[in-house]
Amino acid sequence: MRTLVLNAGYEPLAVVSFRRALVLVLAGKATVVAHGGKPVVGGSVTLPRPSVILLGRYVRAPHGRAVPVSRRGVLRRDSHRCAYCGAHATTVDHVMPRSRGGGDVWENLVACCVRCNNGKGDRTPEEKGWTLRIRPYIPRGPSWVVRGADHPDPAWDAFLGDAA
Repeated sequence: MRTLVLNAGYEPLAVVSFRRALVLVLAGKATVVAHGGKPVVGGSVTLPRPSVILLGRYVRAPHGRAVPVSRRGVLRRDSHRCAYCGAHATTVDHVMPRSRGGGDVWENLVACCVRCNNGKGDRTPEEKGWTLRIRPYIPRGPSWVVRGADHPDPAWDAFLGDAA
C-alpha cells in the first residue's frame, strides 16, 4: 500500500510506502488526513491505515520542477498509442529527425508503433504524407511532478486536483 504525502500547505510532495507513512505518523511529524482499509493494530496503539498524510511542518519543495524527458514518460503521455496510426505503441519517434536537428524534447517526441517508426525512417511526417493524431506537449500537474503518483489511489483525487 502506498501513501500520498502532502506538505503543510496541502501541496502534494511525494508518494511513500505504507511503512514510511506509519513511521512519520508515529513520530508526530505527520497526521492522517485520509485513511482506508483495516486499521493498524499494535501492542498499545490502534491507528487508521494512512492513505494520505499531512506533514506538520512545511518542507521547501524545489520550484519549477520540470518533468524530465523519458521514453516511459512519452509513452505514458500518449497513452501507449501510435501518433501516426493509433495502434499500440512500444517505441518513441522524433517528429523532426535527430539527424536534421530535432532534439530530445517533449514537443518533438511522440509514441510510435514499430511498423510506423521503421516506415518513417529519417523523414518528417509531412514528407511521408502522414499527419499526427496528437500534438506533442510538455506534461504538467502533480501526477507528473510527484514521483509515484502516476498510478493514483482513488482517495488521492481530492488532493491531486486536475492531474488525477
